[in-house]
Amino acid sequence: MALRNPGRSGRKAVPGGPVSKTPLGGVRSAQMITTYGVGAMVAVEDSSYVVSGLDTWSPNEKDTLYEPRLQKWLHVGKFYGPPANDPPSGDGVRVRRFPEWYSCSKCHELKPFKRFGTSSATAAKCAVCEISIVPSRFVMACENGHLDDFPYWAWVHKKNRPADDYAGNHELELHSDGRTASLRSVVISCSCGLESSMEGAFGRRALELLGVQCRGRRPWLGAGSEEPGCDAQPRTLQRGASAAWFAVNRSSLSIPPWSDVLQKAVDKHYATLAAVAGQPNESAVIESLDWVRANQFTVDDVVKAVRQHQRLLAEEVEDEPTRGLEATESFRLQEYDPLYYGQKPIRQGDDFECVRPDDHEDVALPYRIGRSMLVKRLREVRALESFTRVEAPDQLSDRKRYAALSRGRVDWLPAIEVSGEGVFLTLDPDALSAWEASAGPAARGASIRASHAGVLAERVKRRGGATTAGAFKSVISPRYVLLHTLAHALINEWSLDAGYPAASLRERLYVSDWCAGLLIYTATSDSAGSLGGVVAQGNHARLQETLYSAINRVAWCSQDPPCMETEASGVDSLNLAACYACVMLPESSCETNNTFLDRALLIGTPDDGQTGFFHRLLSDGA
Repeated sequence: MALRNPGRSGRKAVPGGPVSKTPLGGVRSAQMITTYGVGAMVAVEDSSYVVSGLDTWSPNEKDTLYEPRLQKWLHVGKFYGPPANDPPSGDGVRVRRFPEWYSCSKCHELKPFKRFGTSSATAAKCAVCEISIVPSRFVMACENGHLDDFPYWAWVHKKNRPADDYAGNHELELHSDGRTASLRSVVISCSCGLESSMEGAFGRRALELLGVQCRGRRPWLGAGSEEPGCDAQPRTLQRGASAAWFAVNRSSLSIPPWSDVLQKAVDKHYATLAAVAGQPNESAVIESLDWVRANQFTVDDVVKAVRQHQRLLAEEVEDEPTRGLEATESFRLQEYDPLYYGQKPIRQGDDFECVRPDDHEDVALPYRIGRSMLVKRLREVRALESFTRVEAPDQLSDRKRYAALSRGRVDWLPAIEVSGEGVFLTLDPDALSAWEASAGPAARGASIRASHAGVLAERVKRRGGATTAGAFKSVISPRYVLLHTLAHALINEWSLDAGYPAASLRERLYVSDWCAGLLIYTATSDSAGSLGGVVAQGNHARLQETLYSAINRVAWCSQDPPCMETEASGVDSLNLAACYACVMLPESSCETNNTFLDRALLIGTPDDGQTGFFHRLLSDGA
């Protein structure tokens, strides 16, 4: 995926028109959704850029992706894969230079890029010293997604000079003696004689105490896109910090009927079909279409598929997308029945194939597992809905915090599709209900739920919202923590047993008062995602072995006894007995950033083995 400078005008590239400049660098297509999406900063050699808005992209119609359920959920007409890097298939993605402030390691001058007298729009060199200049390490951002250069002048002068004196003779320099790795060694000095180190710049109220306010800048959308009047307090961030950009991703599995080869064809040609739907000449028009004849679809089948699509569009969305627990949302739970019951018959070109294991009649299910299904074929579409800064999106995120991906309304979002395989498991419902009612699981679940509610309350309070009862609520339950931790344990086990890297496997949870299921599937589209090794783990005989091994593996942690005995661990203290030595995974594999984990709910505690849902696997190998 090529990254290109939009040029001086910043105008949108014309599809099929001249290519704008030589590519500055490149990233993988998947990273345009998860790591370097719109509004994210990306370092390229000696420079730094921010990925431009969707209105500067030139997606190719050949890269159109359809996933009707997700389109309906996100209120868009289609998805596009990030444009490729070589004409005529694509012209890459536009970027804009940011931050604007640079420094020279020889003359130590600290000033905007344009004032260094560079001869090229892309060259990052000091015209006097003729050496490369370095982009500012520090930026500032606010919770409403705005991004700006760090206010060096205000930081050095610390209210000792009026703000309007900035235009005077104040030349800044950056010095770093390198004696320590702390910010105390980074000193900003001014020609007026004042100087200050960067120590303390990352304090929550550091900029507020200087009277620095958010200017509502959105450099990824270009000049004139500012949102004045932002009341959020800006914070200092490292340019490459993870808090500078949090993706708001939504994903969906293609499930019947939307995974059917016929419905996929209807999705692609829906505009034409919708125009004649219900008209007297509907059948004649459908019968005359080349793609209908080529695929030997019957007119009745096409009409039925069109009606299904129309019903989907007419349905009300039950709840808005959130960034809480997607595992509990109705949108996610629509996938549960197709995974539980499977899909037959399968036609060539279908995106979903889910069947019972070959040995399901001959070999019993493993201890306390309710069902195992082999998902031999699946398709997932992952879209970038928006992004946030400073704080990751959470269950109570105000959607106003979601940053805009373009200046104006566009009827599409960037997305990627992943084709792979997986295993779907459920827990024995009777055993699960009895276990949930016992004291140990209830207490440990309540502990994590209380910590989560506290985190939510603090965030609401910090944003100036109400903190009265009902203003925030945690939906964490022992059932969820159990399923989540089991998924992690199995991913770690299968990565060892089947030779998959853990980062190539991904979890997808389904939790409500009527279901408890988990899907472990391949998360990448490379060769590691199509080896067939994951599906093999779902056979009853094999699952008995790997489940037993996984439970016994997490029964011991190199960090015990502190790991097992901890009362709070992990990000925001949202874990109990969990660490990277036992059940934590690469971030790409986990739905919740390695939070809401407790292996004691799998194996029990030293004082109460019954707390563990699978405790018998430790005692007698059942």
